[in-house]
Amino acid sequence: MSGEALLKAVRAGRTVEAAGLLDGMTDGERRSCLPALKELRKELRSAPWNAASRVAHPALHAAGAACHTGAAGAATWIAGVDMRWSQASPGVLLHVLGDRETDWLADLTHRLAARPATSRVPFALVSGLVALSGCEVPTTDAYVRGWLEHIGASWHGGGTVAQRLRKEPHVSVLVTALFESLEVTSQIAWLFGDGPGSWYSALAELSEEGTLDRKVVLDACVARLLRGGAPADQRVFLRLLSSLAPTRDEERERSADWTVLACQAVPTVAGYAQSVLASLALDGELTSRQLAEMSSGVLFRTEKKLVRAQLVLLGKVLKRDPSTADVLLPALAEAYGHEDTEVQERALKLVERHVTALPDTSGARERLGELTADLSPGLRLRAQRVLGIESPDSASTVHEEVLPPVPERARLAPAPESVTELAEEVSAILASGGGVAAFERTLDGLVRHAHRDRDALMEALGPVVARCWWKDRDPSYPVVDRSFRESAQGLEVVLAALFEGVGMETLHAAVQQGPTSGNCHHSALSHALDARLWEAGYRLRTDPMPFLLATPTWDTGLLEPDELVERLTEYRRLDARPGTADFAQALLRVRRDDRATAEAAAARARALGSPEGYRLAQWLTAEGPLLPTSRRRTSGARILLELGELGEIQGLFPKEFRPLGRPLTVFKDHRYCRHWGVTDQRYWPAVVPGRRELVAARLLRDISTAAVEDGRMVAAMLPLLAEADGTAGEALHLCLAYGLGARHPEDRLAAVDALLVLAARGQLDAGRLGSDIGELVRRGALKKSRLAESIRTAAATGAYATVWSVLLGLLPALLADLAADGAGGGAVRGLGELLAIAADCAERSGASGDLAHLAGTAERHGSSKVVTQARRLRTALTREAVA
Repeated sequence: MSGEALLKAVRAGRTVEAAGLLDGMTDGERRSCLPALKELRKELRSAPWNAASRVAHPALHAAGAACHTGAAGAATWIAGVDMRWSQASPGVLLHVLGDRETDWLADLTHRLAARPATSRVPFALVSGLVALSGCEVPTTDAYVRGWLEHIGASWHGGGTVAQRLRKEPHVSVLVTALFESLEVTSQIAWLFGDGPGSWYSALAELSEEGTLDRKVVLDACVARLLRGGAPADQRVFLRLLSSLAPTRDEERERSADWTVLACQAVPTVAGYAQSVLASLALDGELTSRQLAEMSSGVLFRTEKKLVRAQLVLLGKVLKRDPSTADVLLPALAEAYGHEDTEVQERALKLVERHVTALPDTSGARERLGELTADLSPGLRLRAQRVLGIESPDSASTVHEEVLPPVPERARLAPAPESVTELAEEVSAILASGGGVAAFERTLDGLVRHAHRDRDALMEALGPVVARCWWKDRDPSYPVVDRSFRESAQGLEVVLAALFEGVGMETLHAAVQQGPTSGNCHHSALSHALDARLWEAGYRLRTDPMPFLLATPTWDTGLLEPDELVERLTEYRRLDARPGTADFAQALLRVRRDDRATAEAAAARARALGSPEGYRLAQWLTAEGPLLPTSRRRTSGARILLELGELGEIQGLFPKEFRPLGRPLTVFKDHRYCRHWGVTDQRYWPAVVPGRRELVAARLLRDISTAAVEDGRMVAAMLPLLAEADGTAGEALHLCLAYGLGARHPEDRLAAVDALLVLAARGQLDAGRLGSDIGELVRRGALKKSRLAESIRTAAATGAYATVWSVLLGLLPALLADLAADGAGGGAVRGLGELLAIAADCAERSGASGDLAHLAGTAERHGSSKVVTQARRLRTALTREAVA
């Protein structure tokens, strides 16, 4: 009877009544109620989420927790997902669970505390269970986070954080856990607050008065910094460490920790550790060996502020105690390998100043001599002269140009022979895409196997397409047909056609009428690719083709003329009808640069007597491949290209292919574009192989956004364009210029890769690229600081002569702007970095000669980076003796 009353009270949402009924029940009676409560829970899960269904949840939550006699079951019930948003209050739960044994409560406590914070188990419940059971306080991430928020939420109740922490019975354990929890770290920054009443001051106050063990807190704070993490998190613990204000004795005891932090921590933490060690060193409380160990790590850091501060410190210690030279100078000379030549020169000046203090019998001189190999060539001669080392001939300092291997064309493998292998290829392309070779051989494989045995192909592909978005969609909902009508979406439309996931009317309309989307700069390329895919899907359902004519011979997209003739011959033998789009694509891909081979293939094609044979013969004997005329236009800060008409891709070509030869305008064609992030872009160079300028011109505006509008991942096509066939002309070099000045590192790296590939293939017009970069810098499209990062990266690969040749075309324009600007202003910003890279490349490549406006810059007064590096560059180019 009591069970029925309990269930009735729970259904009605009378939580207080249900709790009273539970108080009078034995364990056996509670267990007997559990099945009915579980059924009610199951019923409520499927009920509409409204006030009527929610009313029973709090009472059900409390009753189910009380009726479980096992701690594991109770914990699972309390933390249930369906109970999360409408649960009993912690007070009610503590009341109904309060009569349990302490061991049972302790078990429940730690099970709930081990749940992730997303389970939303109230901290008040778990902390109340800790008090009831008298168990050890949990130190899980969820509990520590709840405790942290609990202390922070008490601000409105008055008192400082320190006063509230003093009332906490487990404050020492939880503060220690606070430093160890990685999950809580992201919450600390905003929960710690600011001002004298913040957590920072509270922990410092409690550590000072002895409520917290100061040594434990200090060690935990330093250990947390040593562990590393996001800079924002590290700043929190650094601020806490500063609030603790370590004494000199405490700093001295942790000198090894400061050394590690100075060498490896994020810059703000490293700067703090460096300042502590500097103070110890200048007070004579750090041995020369310890200082040398610290310097060896700090001088390898990229942060110039830290490196320069370390050199200043070493200079002070050496001046105060010259006897440390044999230990400190070799450590100081580690800076010879720094990428910044100004740092190298600062280190060399210190060596020059203190080298006389080295004992004759010391091995430090030999070590200094070895380290001179890391200096830039100009400084190396100076360092060797200081040490009395015989200088080698200047020609021996010239580095051999290092460029990547020239990419070679790879012949496509035949289409997969078995349907099982083909299914694996299709699955891989759907999951992560693939290059031209994988895409083309897989597409050809689908057509071939559909012609041979469609049922076997569908059986093999069944598990692959089961997870495709269009599979088993409601036929009455036209989203699939509408989506495929707008875009073929790669192999998806062919697969959907094979499995009848797209309607015949949609496929027929796509083949007959072409795309429905508007025109943009990319449409000519995407429409040609889509037309071939729509046609392949349509023919699978109506008149399967035995194989594709346009499958390229090479992975660049080129098709050998003899192969195309052989395919047309086989089509003639099988009395098969070639696809219109497929044959048009084959014509654009067939190689015509070898005139003898092309004319021989043309004769064989003409002998076939078919319309396609005559058309191929005419195409092979025509001049090509041709490129349209181009004209530069400006749009804001951008420089873009317009293309003239290409008459040969007109006439007999299908309407979807004719836009490839139509004029490209800067303003008229800049309309809404649906091609952002389209993975099919990687296949566009293979639509017009041998004419990559057509592709580059249509991608130019996109790639320009990497520099002008801080776009991301828009220069990924540059390496593919660099490896493609055809002339590397004005469009490709402008794309490369924008990529080198991109906002994001991944886009700059793509541009550097493309630059090096073009140089390795002998297709880089360095003068044109340098001039284009200079013009774009003047227009404000490119920032010199970003360019410096890209150009330094390219030079670091060993391509010093290539980079110098680009800078040779860039620097005169920038130096002329500096001369015209007088005081410098914006013309100075970033120029020093470019001049430093130029000087390094000139020294390492053996460049010589004159550079316009360089002499005037080098003769300026002062010691700014621009002037210093201009003098260094002039010295390198004129081979003057380095002073």
